[in-house]
Amino acid sequence: MADFRAYVIGNLARMAPRYLPFADVATPDLPLARLLRLSLFQISVGMSLVLLVGTLNRVMIVELKLSAALVGVMLALPLVFAPLRALMGYRSDVHRSALGWRRVPFIWKGTMLQFGGFAIMPFALLVLSGYGEAVDAPFWLGPLGAAIAFLLVGAGAHMVQTVGLALATDLVPEADQPRVVGLMYVTLLAGMIGSALIFGALLEDYTPGRLIRVVQGAAVATIVLNVVAIWKQEPRDRRRAADTTPRPEFAEAWSGLMRVPGTLRLLALVALGTAGYGMADVLLEPYGGEVLGMSVAQTTRLTAVMAAGGLIGIALAARVLGRGGIPLRLAALGALIGLPGFGAIILASFGTGTGLFILAVLLVGIGAGIFGHATLTATMRAAPRAQIGLALGAWGAVQATAAGLAVALAGILRDLIRALPDPAHGAEGPYVAVFAIELILLLVALATALPLMREATRRRAAQG
Repeated sequence: MADFRAYVIGNLARMAPRYLPFADVATPDLPLARLLRLSLFQISVGMSLVLLVGTLNRVMIVELKLSAALVGVMLALPLVFAPLRALMGYRSDVHRSALGWRRVPFIWKGTMLQFGGFAIMPFALLVLSGYGEAVDAPFWLGPLGAAIAFLLVGAGAHMVQTVGLALATDLVPEADQPRVVGLMYVTLLAGMIGSALIFGALLEDYTPGRLIRVVQGAAVATIVLNVVAIWKQEPRDRRRAADTTPRPEFAEAWSGLMRVPGTLRLLALVALGTAGYGMADVLLEPYGGEVLGMSVAQTTRLTAVMAAGGLIGIALAARVLGRGGIPLRLAALGALIGLPGFGAIILASFGTGTGLFILAVLLVGIGAGIFGHATLTATMRAAPRAQIGLALGAWGAVQATAAGLAVALAGILRDLIRALPDPAHGAEGPYVAVFAIELILLLVALATALPLMREATRRRAAQG
């Protein structure tokens, strides 16, 4: 039995660098098994995203008949903490604890926030659905509880992801940092795909009680995944714990990062592209259910399709970057791919069927994956090693803030257009209008990327 186990593990180890993107970052001192175990925190984050942005978003808008604007605002509540991702990353860079840890305390705090949000959410869903004895509860308790739950889960996911990625980069040489972060994002997308498929299967026959049990299962899974992920990953440095050297102020560290040429324009590019792709997050599943007649299980699986596209995009970006490609050129390509994707999503409302819609969602996922990995790599390569946490936090803060604003704006625009006195636009009109705005944002992102791309190309040529 032991020989068979060694044979299987040996073959997997030999196959992984060939078939798993970024697996070649593993070394004898940092085996692939340890990297994959660390990446489990991304599965918990992906599970949270699927549940909030996918399943609960669809259920609250379509089944529970809540306003899309209200749901959009709920989904955007974690935006309150998004700008703090840079501060979270910086604090984990310079944190000193009695045990000599920097990253682990922050990951644990984030895990507790995620668990707390999932623990509150079932009570909010009971009130919103009028299920069981909750039918007598004041209705306002439902939206309030859901808002608090969304806030806690989102804040925890921000902290876990930002500091977890920083911990991953601590474990590898500087040259391998973009690849290890890429591996973490592959795991995130794999977690999103798996979670979407599992949630879709569990909710095939939707009932409020079944949804509540799914949320409770997600709470337990979050604790288990994150504890296993960080177990014996960060070495205990007693010298760091005893160090009394004054730490630089956050404002000083931030201004140093912003002095790097092109950083502000790069962050603007991240914001535009993220908003261009992110507005669809709150509307794709309701659009599929309301306009195209798809079931809860079918629309939940759309998240898996989107994540699969992102996985393909990241793998393609990894291949190009591994051969010396320019990250900003890839970022421009990522923005460009979204144009035909959203165009096909709009065409689906004219009776072309769900097949075109699903393919379009896959294409949008590919574009978003390329864009996200390319801009993250560009940000990391521009940052000093001592400020990796800050750089990851800055990228994450801009990305999450833009995504949160985009989600809230999409929901509000959908409701405003639907409330117009002229009903000629039909059920698809509000959705199509938002998808058209996304096309415009991606065009502006493409225009923003071109000067950065030319400058990066010029520097590459000057370096020979």
